[in-house]
Amino acid sequence: MPDRLEAMSILLAVAEAGSLSAASRKLGLPLATVSRKMSELETHLSTRLFSRSSRGLAMTEPGQAYLAACRRILDEVAEAERAASGEFSAPKGNLTITTPVVFGRRHVLPIVVEFLRAYPEIDIRLVQLDRIVNLMEENIDLAVRIGDLPDSSLRALRVGEIRRVLCASPDYLAREGIPQNLDDLASHDCITFLTSSGFWTFGRGRAERRVAIRSRLVVNTSEAAIDAATAGAGLTRVLSYQIADAVTAGQLVIVLQDFEPAPWPVSLVHHSLGPAPQKLRAFLDFATPQLRAALRARPDPAAPVG
Repeated sequence: MPDRLEAMSILLAVAEAGSLSAASRKLGLPLATVSRKMSELETHLSTRLFSRSSRGLAMTEPGQAYLAACRRILDEVAEAERAASGEFSAPKGNLTITTPVVFGRRHVLPIVVEFLRAYPEIDIRLVQLDRIVNLMEENIDLAVRIGDLPDSSLRALRVGEIRRVLCASPDYLAREGIPQNLDDLASHDCITFLTSSGFWTFGRGRAERRVAIRSRLVVNTSEAAIDAATAGAGLTRVLSYQIADAVTAGQLVIVLQDFEPAPWPVSLVHHSLGPAPQKLRAFLDFATPQLRAALRARPDPAAPVG
């Protein structure tokens, strides 16, 4: 077993470094030793862990699954050793977290900074991406997900919900009028996204209704939509946290709140196999109450426009 754990550690170093030679330098081992250990591991498993090309090494699908298992095993072994030596009260190690870009900057990053002060033995890699990532393939310990979750083997902890809101600048609303009902949208300029179908859905359940809209501007990022709306180009629909600062500053006003669709859940998602590593449990315990408190705060309601 010690040899197997050593091989797992070397595999982890190779995957993180991207090549055998880089891993050998990182570990302080001869390149021949690293290469031999990986060959022996592939022989033992009767499968290829890496695909080799002119660009370097890439994990195969079996290699990615085995690597994820190795991470969990090595984390559990490290925790067991700390517990046996009386260090269990001090979580240690590296933690990789992914989150949507704006949500991460606004809500997660401040929590991470506080967490690092409270847990000096834990290092964090925060990856902010506006796409769903595969936790196993991209070596992610924890993901912040906004939206309904598909059935999967992952564990999910719900921390709140996010509204999908319709907003515009005070200048635009003063010029074009504040929509009072969904039929009023027919006369308004709208800012939409490339994935828009020309309709916005409002309400929920049996009261759900699709409303045709006139898109005067199509963009591919929420930042562009918000900037355009702030500049008076029309109405746009975004997530409530994305415009919280602009609403507070009076740059944007939320309209038609009574017709909003059902909010999207916000969840913390992680692997479900075995007990969560202590470093992950520490972050979940630290971050969950803060995120729940932050997500209970709502942007200011629609304001009168003169």
